[in-house]
Amino acid sequence: MSKITKFVLLLSSLFVVLFVVIGSLGVHADSKSDGAYRQLGVYSEVLSRIRTEYVVEPDMNQVTDGALHGLLESLDANSSYLNPAEYKAYTERKAEGKASIGAAVSKRYGYAAVVSVIPGGPADKANLESGDIIEAIEGKTTREMSLAEIDGQLLGKPGSVINLSVVRPRKAQPQKTPVTREIIVTPPVAEKQMDDNIGYIRVITFTKGRSQEIANQVKTAQKQGARKLILDLRNCGAGDEQEGIATANLFLNHGMIAYLQGQKYAKQTFNAEASKAITNLPIVVLVNKGTAGPAEIVASSILENARGDVLGDKTFGDGAVQQLFPLPDGSAVMISIAKYYSPSGKAIQDTAVTPNILVADTDDYASPDDGEDDSANPTPDTKQKDQPDEQLRRAVEVLKNKDQKA
Repeated sequence: MSKITKFVLLLSSLFVVLFVVIGSLGVHADSKSDGAYRQLGVYSEVLSRIRTEYVVEPDMNQVTDGALHGLLESLDANSSYLNPAEYKAYTERKAEGKASIGAAVSKRYGYAAVVSVIPGGPADKANLESGDIIEAIEGKTTREMSLAEIDGQLLGKPGSVINLSVVRPRKAQPQKTPVTREIIVTPPVAEKQMDDNIGYIRVITFTKGRSQEIANQVKTAQKQGARKLILDLRNCGAGDEQEGIATANLFLNHGMIAYLQGQKYAKQTFNAEASKAITNLPIVVLVNKGTAGPAEIVASSILENARGDVLGDKTFGDGAVQQLFPLPDGSAVMISIAKYYSPSGKAIQDTAVTPNILVADTDDYASPDDGEDDSANPTPDTKQKDQPDEQLRRAVEVLKNKDQKA
């Protein structure tokens, strides 16, 4: 087969995949779709120029594969293209991989980024933190990997080691970081009584059944005399959105919690039911850059229904439903088919949640370009012990002021 024939076949394959993707998205024959189809001519011209004008004859398989990865990732961080080999590996790991590193991961700046880590889990033991960039996994740059492939790579057998290359502030070079996968057991919801009759509830993830745990801890706090509540959702970046909706309803006896909608996904509105609310105590919700997904639904609903205050840093921004579409050649596309919206109509994935009381996280000790080595800076464990929790202190202050105003 001649090189020209091979190129034509590759180009035709790209068009087929593009038509499948467009069809999967439910595009109809209107002005917008006409524009999309016209772009196919542009793609054809670009590929032709690459084929004939590039400094050396390129590997067109690699070119088309890269084009399809970029096409899907241009939609959002969660949308992915998996070529046949990647899709096969992905399905095998999803079926066999029962252990993970214990971290929520997304894509930022083109690379894998740590959203949050499970306390006591493998990532935590390896000193990974929210905001760390995973530059490479087993020597392969994450810039060339879809989020679905990254998630699959992080799964594996219990006790197996995965080698990461991690970029952190104050470090000039990526750090080689081996992490041993484990079966993850998330810590339960924690509750304690603070001074001034304040009940403190700490949530790590929104796994199945977590909303009931939170309800039980809120009731315990009230029985012990709590007259005000702090709900700590910092570094809570994973879980089931339905658990977030159920948790928000514990504090709301009316109003909209969120809604879910997509191009072909009928709008689904989640309203608070009075019978499911368990408290009307004043509340402050703590959030930071590691707050994502279900936790953002809770925070935005409490804030926008004027039920309480949200205090801390702007959240991560994650809230979409994905669907996997296998393609005829053995590849697949993962597409976000719907997004969660706050009561005011903001797409949480696009805008995140901005607190009404902004207080910077105390783990920011120096800017990435300050020229200092962080060997003399506190480790994560030392930070928690030695540095005051300014966000928590301010939350207590806000609740005290509510008493004074009353």
